Amino acid sequence: MSLVTRLTFCSLPLFAFPVVAQAASDACAGLASNDPQVQLLKTLNVPAGEIPKANPGRAALTGQALSKAAMPAHCLVEGLINPRQGSDGQAYGIRFELRMPQDWNGRFLFQGGGGMDGVVNQALGAIPFRGASALPALNRGYAVVATDSGHAGKDSSDARFGLDQQARLDYAYAAIGQVTRQAKQLLAEHYGRGPEHSVFMGCSNGGRAALMAAQRFPTEFDGIIAGNPGLRLSRAAVAQAWDTRALEAAAPRTAAGEPILAQSLTRDDMSLVSRKVLERCDALDGARDGSIDAMSQCRFDPADLQCTADGQGQCLSAAKVQALRTVFDGAKDSQGRSLYANWPWDAGIASDGWRAWKLGTSQTGQPNARNATLTPNSLGYYFMTPPNPNLTLAEVDFDQAAAAVAETGAINDPTGTQLSSFIANGGKLIVIHGNSDPVFSANDLRHYWHRLARDNGGQQPLGQWARLFMVPGMAHCGDGPALDNFDPLQALQDWQDHNTPPQQLIATGNAFPGRSRPLCPYPLEARYSGQGDMQNAESFTCSLPDTQQHAVR
Repeated sequence: MSLVTRLTFCSLPLFAFPVVAQAASDACAGLASNDPQVQLLKTLNVPAGEIPKANPGRAALTGQALSKAAMPAHCLVEGLINPRQGSDGQAYGIRFELRMPQDWNGRFLFQGGGGMDGVVNQALGAIPFRGASALPALNRGYAVVATDSGHAGKDSSDARFGLDQQARLDYAYAAIGQVTRQAKQLLAEHYGRGPEHSVFMGCSNGGRAALMAAQRFPTEFDGIIAGNPGLRLSRAAVAQAWDTRALEAAAPRTAAGEPILAQSLTRDDMSLVSRKVLERCDALDGARDGSIDAMSQCRFDPADLQCTADGQGQCLSAAKVQALRTVFDGAKDSQGRSLYANWPWDAGIASDGWRAWKLGTSQTGQPNARNATLTPNSLGYYFMTPPNPNLTLAEVDFDQAAAAVAETGAINDPTGTQLSSFIANGGKLIVIHGNSDPVFSANDLRHYWHRLARDNGGQQPLGQWARLFMVPGMAHCGDGPALDNFDPLQALQDWQDHNTPPQQLIATGNAFPGRSRPLCPYPLEARYSGQGDMQNAESFTCSLPDTQQHAVR
């Protein structure tokens, strides 16, 4: 639909709306691409009122909240870019879905995927944190695009595309550029103009892709929201193998000698650890409230829980204490050199969201923890070069792992700090991460943020275009004893419109009914002022932690 056509809406009488709807339908159906490498598979005018489809599998890997709000009237386009046959004989191509609302606000949002992608999810632009209740971007007037990143998988855990060189490149970053260019061309054709602001928003691998959009396509986007990003995803995959092996060492065995991973640290064990961490760290922010807001000051040694000779009281065996130490100290090679970051002690380590990745619930020798089930596939097919499709976690050689994932890491991991073009383009970056994320260490992101500040003039200049918000207790893209209901998209839009960085994000959540808290821009942390209701965000200030304890372990 052209801009002129849109502007005539307000002057039309009510009886003319069927005519307008027909015009919108015709304009949508008439869309075409002049690129011979692009096929438009569907162009459909969708009337207002359609309810989004539930996708629990996607939510498990990305945190995308299910919107219950009916979609507005919009033009739906499904397309395929660069269809080809891969080196492995499989069919490849970058599939995408673009939704363009009739009442467009002039903004464009690229919706990040999750896991190994491989599926095209509904392009809604939902806030990618499970507790979020804010409206999706499409309902706010954004045009939204989503993609499978260049390959069709049986689900978002399927990494078999890693056998094909181009498919690796497409997943790592190349599909972002291809889909963005095609989506903007369709926007210009449909509306008669391009977007005023272009945003990338995602969590997990979608958060990694969001950072990659800023680093690889710095002039295409002027807004980035990266949730729980897979910053060093190639090394995190190695760490997942490390954690599983460490926990299996403390697990009881079946009659056949198989470790029962979920029993290496039971729910009661982790509840005990979480309670002790809270006893040590909860009140450091001035409020004992079940949340560790003074995250940088929390120190804990699981040896404090090791059973004594008399075995009295609640305690952990020496093997369980060692497993915890081995995991939380981070993956290492046989020389003690770090392969991945260590992990912060936080209340969320007893949550179902943490357990789902590290331990699972299976009471048999067949684990269902995501680290155990997803890692052999992703490491063997995608992260390792050359690929090893038959990889088992028992075969992972931690002395060779860094070299084995280096080639994919070079194209896949968004660890760059040179973002001068993104900054010059007016780019604004919001990163949000759960302190209890079991997949990507919050400490790894903190280390990166210090490098980003160092290479861009320090914390104060960095804060003019980039803000990091750590969420106490939050696991991967939501859940945990955390306040995971907040609206980073509105914060970004306000920042773009008024050029004022967000001083805080106000968060609520089902874990603490009736409570609100400020999420503070790193390195600031929420601290109780000493007066007022501890359930109210207004009773907390964003303050620098004690400088003597500020360094991240």
